[in-house]
Amino acid sequence: MLAVLEALLVTFLWSSSYVLMKVALVEVTPLLFAAIRYAIASLILVAMNLRTGGIRGLGLDRRDLPLIALAGVLGYTVAQGLQIVGLSCLPATMVSLVLNFTPVFVLAMEVALLGDSPSGVQVFGVGVAVTGAVLYFGGNVTLADLTGVSLVLISGLGWAAYLIVLRHFQRSRAYSSLRLTSAVMCAGTAGLLGLAVAFEPIRVPSASSMSILIWLSVVNTAFAFYVWTHVLRILRAYELSILQNSMLVQIAIMSSLFLGETMTISMIVGICLVLLGILLVQLRVPDRRRLEP
Repeated sequence: MLAVLEALLVTFLWSSSYVLMKVALVEVTPLLFAAIRYAIASLILVAMNLRTGGIRGLGLDRRDLPLIALAGVLGYTVAQGLQIVGLSCLPATMVSLVLNFTPVFVLAMEVALLGDSPSGVQVFGVGVAVTGAVLYFGGNVTLADLTGVSLVLISGLGWAAYLIVLRHFQRSRAYSSLRLTSAVMCAGTAGLLGLAVAFEPIRVPSASSMSILIWLSVVNTAFAFYVWTHVLRILRAYELSILQNSMLVQIAIMSSLFLGETMTISMIVGICLVLLGILLVQLRVPDRRRLEP
């Protein structure tokens, strides 16, 4: 229960991130924003490692470096980078709606990599979720929307793969949650910095944008990702995906209150169908030996 409460706290912090990022992205380019955010958070986590374990607290097995680097690219360069680019051209609620299909990606990976077969309930759940998404968009999708949705879908795919790789490390308990979070975030941040320098102009954030960046870096990133990684010692990736679905409702409420994003009846019904469909996708509890890498 404590792990569930910790995970729900993280989902609340991440939901508030969408509102704060929409405000800051008026002034700062998306990839640069993400790169600065995760660079600050990485420095905080590295400093915490040095304080608790000295220089040895940063030590990693060379054999694990490729997989740690892969997790960083998937979870930060791809998932967080493309998510914030999508957020720059889509409403916050729409981004959250698209990301709720991440459990479907987890199921697809389970089928492709582990040879498992989805149940009839799961297939039905995918259909319900897709129907809800179609109802939400209502056929009024522009080219810019399609581009943003495509980027967010790839972001969700990266996040699903990141959860599976991270779960592999947490099952082995080779590293503490703090050390693992630091290493993976540093690897992913390097990729974000490279993309920001290559594709975006460098702009100095204003004082208000910088204050948002610092809050997101310290609380919603360094603290939240550490807690999320720690929770993966107790809960499985698909269990966390269920809790993460609550963000759709949280973001819809926050966006309506603070960003003025309006919700029609068809959009609300669409959101409910997506939540129901994703719940059905995760309803069947897979065999532990087959699910866990």
